[in-house]
Amino acid sequence: MLWHWLHVALWDPPPAGLRPIEVLQVPGVRIYAEHWGKPTDVGVVAQVNGTDAGACWVRLLPVGVGLASVDAQTPQLGIALEPEFQHRGYGRPLMLETLRAAALAGYRQVSLTVHPENPAQYMYESCGFRKVEQRNTYHLMVASVA
Repeated sequence: MLWHWLHVALWDPPPAGLRPIEVLQVPGVRIYAEHWGKPTDVGVVAQVNGTDAGACWVRLLPVGVGLASVDAQTPQLGIALEPEFQHRGYGRPLMLETLRAAALAGYRQVSLTVHPENPAQYMYESCGFRKVEQRNTYHLMVASVA
C-alpha cells in the first residue's frame, strides 16, 4: 500500500489529477518507499471504521537525497489520504501521531516539501511545521518533534 500512498501523495494543483503511475519508477520518487522497513523508517496508517484511509511516514535518507533533505539526522515526511477521506479532518491527527512516533524513534525534527498551491500547507503549519526556504517551486517545511 505504501507505493499506492506515495503515488497519491504526489500532489499537483488542480485541475491536474494523479500523475501517471510510471512516476513511481523515477529514482527521486522511489527513494521514499523502496525497501521500506529499515530501522530508521517510521510510519502510521490511518484507519476509519476498519478501512485503511491513508498513511503518513518518515524516512531518513542520505544528505542531499530528496527534495526535503536538511541534514543527516532529519527524516523526510510523506502523507496521503484516500480521496474519500480527504478534507474530512483525518490528516491532522494522522500527521500528529506520525510526529509522535518520529520523536519516539529518536528524531528531533522532520522535514517535508509542499507545493505553494496545496491547501494542506496550513494543516502542516497547525502541526508545527514552519516554512524555512523555497526548493525548486516547493516550500521546504521543518517541524521540531523533540
